[in-house]
Formats: sequence, structure tokens, C-alpha cells
Amino acid sequence: QVQLVESGGGLVQFGGSLRLSCAASGSMFSIYSLGWYRQAPGKQRELVAGITNGGMTNYAGSVKGRFTISRDNVKNTMYLQMNSLKPEDTAVYYCNAGGFQLGYWGQGTQVTVSS
Repeated sequence: QVQLVESGGGLVQFGGSLRLSCAASGSMFSIYSLGWYRQAPGKQRELVAGITNGGMTNYAGSVKGRFTISRDNVKNTMYLQMNSLKPEDTAVYYCNAGGFQLGYWGQGTQVTVSS
């Protein structure tokens, strides 16, 4: 069993930065592939960035070069550094451990980017 808690969301201006954190409780955090997803109003939840237990990363095309995902297996925490934010990045951001279908989810944190 893994419990995930996101933090770091908020309101930021166009071009600004935010750093999201996802703190995990429970054992075996290090074995899971992890991901950040987001869901804007009226849209489906989409993958923003993923990181495997070996540290390999992948990004959605819309955020590549602006966002960086990382993990600290000692602190049981995952991060998403978001730079050059745009209004279209506005969404609720969720962290996930273990995959979209069967994995664990956090409660989400709101990110709002004003133009």
C-alpha cells in the first residue's frame, strides 16, 4: 500500500516557475515507476512526465524542455520542476505510482497560470 500527497501547487504568472512535490508513505517506493499527470476542466487526465525505478524519464511533447521530473528514493519523494509556465498548463496535477490503471494516486494539487 502506498499513500501519495502532492504539494507545491498555486497561482503563478505566465513564464513563472513552480516545483511540485509528491511525498509517499509505505514501503517499496523505490520499485515503482512514477508519473505526474494533469487534468484540466473538461479534458481527460493526461501524462505529463514519467520516471522509471531506474531513473529513465519521458515527457509529453507539450512540456518537454520546460518541465523536469525527478525522484529521491531515500526521501520517498518525487518532484516536478515546472519552468516557463503557460496558461495551458493550468490543471490539477496528480502524482501516480505504479501505472495509470492499477497504480496509486494522490489527491491532486491545483496549478493555475495567469496570462
